[in-house]
Amino acid sequence: MVDQVTAPLLAAIPADAAAPTDGIAGWALSLMDRLGGVGAGIAIALENFFPPLPSEVILPLAGFAASLGSFTLFGALFWTTLGSLVGALGLYAAGRGIGPDRIRRIVDRLPLVDVDDLDRTTAWFERHGGKAVFFGRMVPLFRSLISIPAGVTRMPAWRFVLFTTAGSLIWNSIFVFAGYGLGANWSRVEPYASTFQNIVIGAVVLFAGYAVVKRVRKRRAQSDAN
Repeated sequence: MVDQVTAPLLAAIPADAAAPTDGIAGWALSLMDRLGGVGAGIAIALENFFPPLPSEVILPLAGFAASLGSFTLFGALFWTTLGSLVGALGLYAAGRGIGPDRIRRIVDRLPLVDVDDLDRTTAWFERHGGKAVFFGRMVPLFRSLISIPAGVTRMPAWRFVLFTTAGSLIWNSIFVFAGYGLGANWSRVEPYASTFQNIVIGAVVLFAGYAVVKRVRKRRAQSDAN
């Protein structure tokens, strides 16, 4: 039996569009159906721990649900931003639990990674941590990972909450408003977000590959010199 909330959502989707009854969209729709805005917040909180859950799908769908009156637009923004913060705090707590000493011991055992590199990265994060957290919340994949070094470096919790909330609110607002404005065509947002995400992933992979190659060459040069 189709319930009261899901019925208008499905009925408003054009016949030639894929109805979000399965996959991630269907799962998110089910949460919103049962829990309203709280369900959208839970979905976004879980996205922090499982990056394959794309906020680029969940957020426009939350905006679409708000446009149908399933919950208010303010509710969509409030609950999704709260969900972002709760999920980020979970990873922040994990980073604090690991701590700088333990992460140094872990890095010291990894190949092609020097503790000096970690120290430089830590020093950079301590200087620019606020900016990194704020802007990091608007970059796919990085938006989840940035919480861990914030915890490891013991960024004050109030600063982490402030920058995470601000960055998440901007990111969430873009997609929730897009879904709200597009209505039944909310899914049109996803391809553009996916393209941007692929570009970011490609850039990260290239940079990581360059760093590894540079490290290997440096070690070879040191070995030849000896």
